[in-house]
Amino acid sequence: MRTTLDETAAPSVTDGDITVASLEESDLAAADAVLRLAFGTALGLPEPQRFAEGTELVRTRFRADPARAFKAEAGSELVGCVFVSRWGSYSLFGPLAVRPDYWDRGVGRLLWEACLPPLERWRAAHTALFTRAEPKNVHLYQKLGFWPGSLTALTGKQLDVVPSPVVSHPFSELPAGAREGALADCRLLTDALYPGLDLEQEIRSVDLQALGDTILLDDEGGICGFAVCHAGAGSEAGPGACYLKFATVRHGEGTPQRFERLLDACEGYAAARGLTRLLAGVNTGRHEAYRSLLDRGHRAFAFGVAMHRPNEPGYDRPGVYTVDDGR
Repeated sequence: MRTTLDETAAPSVTDGDITVASLEESDLAAADAVLRLAFGTALGLPEPQRFAEGTELVRTRFRADPARAFKAEAGSELVGCVFVSRWGSYSLFGPLAVRPDYWDRGVGRLLWEACLPPLERWRAAHTALFTRAEPKNVHLYQKLGFWPGSLTALTGKQLDVVPSPVVSHPFSELPAGAREGALADCRLLTDALYPGLDLEQEIRSVDLQALGDTILLDDEGGICGFAVCHAGAGSEAGPGACYLKFATVRHGEGTPQRFERLLDACEGYAAARGLTRLLAGVNTGRHEAYRSLLDRGHRAFAFGVAMHRPNEPGYDRPGVYTVDDGR
């Protein structure tokens, strides 16, 4: 196993009346409430606390690796939280949430600074995030060293017609002795997209928490594609939905056809579990992948922008048949 949990807890940092420290299991309910209130308020929902109702956005990330989750407190009240994910040499920052009555008070900056030590320990070559393409958001992250790239489309498709079965198999059904080999094969696929990119943490987290499964696609050369799928309530997908957290295929001759087969397999996986909607985010810099989703009947319900630190596109570039939205 290439990736391990960081056991070094974040030191407590105090700035004025705000203290930043590691998130604890006992904080999860409060962090969940702050995240829903913050995002629901930003979106103008009439009942902001019901944002993304039926999904799990805090507990799943915390349990994937508690050492990469942080909180901001004012006295005894939790007023902000943030998560950072490690995908090998590539890391994702967010979601970052601050209680609305603490907006514009520097809490986001303090939470970002808490994430710097683990990023330095990992020697992360690239850090990316997803945010709504609004001046306030972009300005905040630019101050933290992130720069805007291409738009990212959040898309959905109703699964009215189930595609013909595609030969694939779930990671959860592999015998223990075959799992390391499968992870190594997946690593070869992602390393070709960006040196050191590695989805092992996401694959293992989905398996250990029973959030869904990772669909493995084979051809005569072995594993030629995989998709990390969250399925239904209690996951990041939500009730009735399957969410592609990350999906990619072997690039080279036949890539478009492999990509279509993988998406067919994901639709089949969702339909077999009674799920009626497939959610998939994709950066529009990966033009062919974006067009493929649209051609298959996906429709964007929201757009955001990918921001990068340093100011490079990572794997958000033409010719990359990969699905993920950086959330």
